[in-house]
Amino acid sequence: MYIPAHFKPDDATVLELLTHQGAADLVTSTGHGLMATLLPFLYDPPGSRPDVGDQGSLVGHVARNNRQWQEPARGNSLVIVRGPDAYVTPAWYATKREHGRVVPTWNYLTAHVHGRLIIHDDPSWVEALVRRLTAHFEATRTAPWNVDDAPPAYIAGQLRAIVGVELLIERVEAKAKLSQNRSSADIDGVIAGLDAADQSDLADAMRRLRR
Repeated sequence: MYIPAHFKPDDATVLELLTHQGAADLVTSTGHGLMATLLPFLYDPPGSRPDVGDQGSLVGHVARNNRQWQEPARGNSLVIVRGPDAYVTPAWYATKREHGRVVPTWNYLTAHVHGRLIIHDDPSWVEALVRRLTAHFEATRTAPWNVDDAPPAYIAGQLRAIVGVELLIERVEAKAKLSQNRSSADIDGVIAGLDAADQSDLADAMRRLRR
């Protein structure tokens, strides 16, 4: 990933991105070429369990019928994590009104997480993960759904249809392109424009960066 120095995020921003990301792309190089699947991941930090590695891991699951887990990965695999992103119009820049020498761009947060892919074809491991994923994504609901709300036989059948995947992290390349190369007045304009365009997640990320 190309990361100019002014777009390199600090460790706290990277941790926030890994911890609060939703779905991400798992990309593997196989004997049949590149394969990719979009799936939700959870981040397990270093020390959270004995086998997690010194940089942590990302855990998720894929459909049993998905060929990607069946094809051995050649070398390291990649998970592309995305934070908020949005188009930035030059109309938001104060400098547009001063001299007009501005062009559109795209602001975003992302991380390329490299590591060794492990397959967990283990019903107990998969069930524990599904319960964790459910609790994580239901946490903000006023009446959270629980795995035990469904009939046990139905859940058992659903669990047999998926396989666990884990990326043991070896390297993270992250980028926070949030107008750091613009003037303070331009940044104010972008934040205001994003808020007005209902893109407050990205505007909030820009606000946090300025603290």
